[in-house]
Amino acid sequence: MAEEIKSLDELNAVVEGTPAAVVEETLAPREPVRDELGRAYATGKRKDAVARVWIKPGSGKVTVNGREMDKYFARPVLQMILRQPFQVAGVEGEFDVMATVKGGGLSGQAGAVKHGISKALQLYEPSLRPALKAAGFLTRDSRVVERKKYGKAKARRSFQFSKR
Repeated sequence: MAEEIKSLDELNAVVEGTPAAVVEETLAPREPVRDELGRAYATGKRKDAVARVWIKPGSGKVTVNGREMDKYFARPVLQMILRQPFQVAGVEGEFDVMATVKGGGLSGQAGAVKHGISKALQLYEPSLRPALKAAGFLTRDSRVVERKKYGKAKARRSFQFSKR
């Protein structure tokens, strides 16, 4: 049933033997995904934080939980994290962002919004995907805090040993 292909000529013969519709379907370019208001939506996650992000063309205004970005994320490092996807894609100041974020701390929330912005950007404009993917912004950082185990002081730390 499954033949072993040993050369490029054999591979071309196999590909030519398949229906053209199947080959075209696999090579079809990605279509932009937008709602009726012209926005792209994505969910970003980091640690325990979950961000719902909508982007639309605009002046570069970023709103997080109804507040301006510089009010919600007061630390310049967190603001820089939010700007990274736009800098990598080369579309700074072209999109307005509206995000709601829950859970985790400020650092995790900033990472979640960054992940959501990156996913929404590639949905809005599929041609931005290679740059965002190469920078690693579309991959969810799966590291989360390890749970505490019974018989231990923390997740792995043992209680202090006492000889007497």
